[in-house]
Amino acid sequence: MTFKTSIATVSISGALSDKLRAIAEAGYGGAEIFENDLLSAPESAREIGAMMRELGVECTMFQPFRDLEGLPDDLRARAFERMKRKFEVMEQLGTDLVLLCSNCSPHAMDDRQRMLDDLHELGEMAAAHGKRVGYEALAWGRHVADHRDSWALVRDVDHPAIGLVLDGFHSLARRIPSASIGDIRPEKLFIVQVADAPMLDMDYLNWSRHFRCMPGQGDFPLAEWAAAIARTGYDGWWSLEIFNDRFRASSAHQVARDGHRSLRLLEDQAARLLKRPSPMPPRIAPKGVEFIEFAASHEEAEDFARVFRALGFAPVGRHRSKDVTRWAQGQINLVVNSEPEGLAHSFDMVHGGSVCAIGLAVPDQQAALDRAQALDIPRFAQPVGPDEWEIPSLRGVGGSLLYLVDADTRAAMWADEFPRAVEPAPAKPLLSRVDHIAQTMQYEEMLSWLLYYHALLDVKKTPQLEIADPMGLVYSQAVETADGALRFTLNGSMAVQSLSSRFIQAYFGAGVQHIAFASEDVFATAQAAADAGLPMLDIGPNYYEDLEAKYALDPDLLARMERLNILYDRDGDAEYFQFYTRAVAKRVFFEVVERRGYDGYGAVNAPIRLNAQAKYRDPLV
Repeated sequence: MTFKTSIATVSISGALSDKLRAIAEAGYGGAEIFENDLLSAPESAREIGAMMRELGVECTMFQPFRDLEGLPDDLRARAFERMKRKFEVMEQLGTDLVLLCSNCSPHAMDDRQRMLDDLHELGEMAAAHGKRVGYEALAWGRHVADHRDSWALVRDVDHPAIGLVLDGFHSLARRIPSASIGDIRPEKLFIVQVADAPMLDMDYLNWSRHFRCMPGQGDFPLAEWAAAIARTGYDGWWSLEIFNDRFRASSAHQVARDGHRSLRLLEDQAARLLKRPSPMPPRIAPKGVEFIEFAASHEEAEDFARVFRALGFAPVGRHRSKDVTRWAQGQINLVVNSEPEGLAHSFDMVHGGSVCAIGLAVPDQQAALDRAQALDIPRFAQPVGPDEWEIPSLRGVGGSLLYLVDADTRAAMWADEFPRAVEPAPAKPLLSRVDHIAQTMQYEEMLSWLLYYHALLDVKKTPQLEIADPMGLVYSQAVETADGALRFTLNGSMAVQSLSSRFIQAYFGAGVQHIAFASEDVFATAQAAADAGLPMLDIGPNYYEDLEAKYALDPDLLARMERLNILYDRDGDAEYFQFYTRAVAKRVFFEVVERRGYDGYGAVNAPIRLNAQAKYRDPLV
């Protein structure tokens, strides 16, 4: 199965001509023209139609037309006259399809025969003009709010010019079973509109107007819905119709690309549910984080080295030909790149000492690359020296790289690339593996990167959280593999003075703000780190007094936690212990966690951490 991709111009920001160029560049075959976009455009409908043909984008539909069926006679005549004029505009645009929304007017009558008569007359008028009408049930429609009712009307009016429009939001927001789609005849389904959304408890109109998002970014069971449509034999347009305030503040080109990627993801998901051939390999199931690469000048490298040593890392190898050092313990590899040229050097010049790349261990490099290509995720290539391993990479958050390391040959890679031994690896590591990586970005970017990870990797999304920063709210959402081998948390804020926003301002873009390492004994790790002089984040005494009241912890345990600045959370019998370092160069900080059956991220402690970091807020922690 192959989706014919379209997008409504209301989904992205900018002038209509700019929207159409972004839509064409993103690879869509068609676009719905939203009436308000046309009304505000300086170009005529005829000029817009010509522009679309020049760009190779088909005008899939003109929309919306509101309040026609079931009106009293005086309003009915006016509505039909309005529709007749729309047919003239459609002719100039080069489309034969118009969207008719179910009536929301307080004057609309709950008279089914009247609705059937109106739709039949509308069909006659449309046919006389060589046009078609797609009828859609709005979730807040006055008398028709369910696609089963709109289909019953379309079916019973039985006019060749009257068909159905299915919109994922209107059906799934009302939790209408997708199995009901099986009754729809594919030749009567004129177009499918696609939208995801978070599950919210609010009125349908505001939910629709402000919180729609791309497939893969929300909570709707869109794959099952799309599969039900495909089972009918439908082979027409799949068109995004997204209303979202965040998208209106974002780049039209980025939103258009995200939308096209989301439709490819939905196509893949539906094909797999139907056990049909998919256009791409399955989502990548990483075996974990193979390495984290830091770009750093020699002075910054010394700053990182002090923190790494205090956390129990040892410099176990030097690169065969480059100024790159590998630090390791347990399953963790940290690479510090101080090369005077190349991407890492450029990254350091822009951002300062920071994470420039993350390497994921994957079972099938080529399949991973093929999926990335199908999703239009750009690759990165740079010159490879003689005898160096060529590890494929993708563009990631903030211009960083996401390397795809072959899981079967990683041991050989390390031995070959870093043959110059420096020190032996710690015999008794304090830390075992990378627990999670926290990436901070503009609030408007979060949905884009959420889609990136969800489309490429075999990860699930956690619910979005609101975390109280002393200077405003921070929004956080995680993506994680089922076994916890890989966890990314995405963080953003609209408050300009929050820690997240100040990081972006000082860092000149999105990036990794902190890294959490897993420990089997957080108390032993914290004690060893403190003895080694690790600059730790100080937690005030009031926090521990509250813990005592909340959980009735053993006094000796609580005293140890307070002495070592260890924070705590509990979920049933599951426990979570964590402590934080101060930031290196006021940029990247580290966390150590011990999970005792606990699956979350200690979000309840985030305000405590943020307040503690606020003491060092000039300019960052």
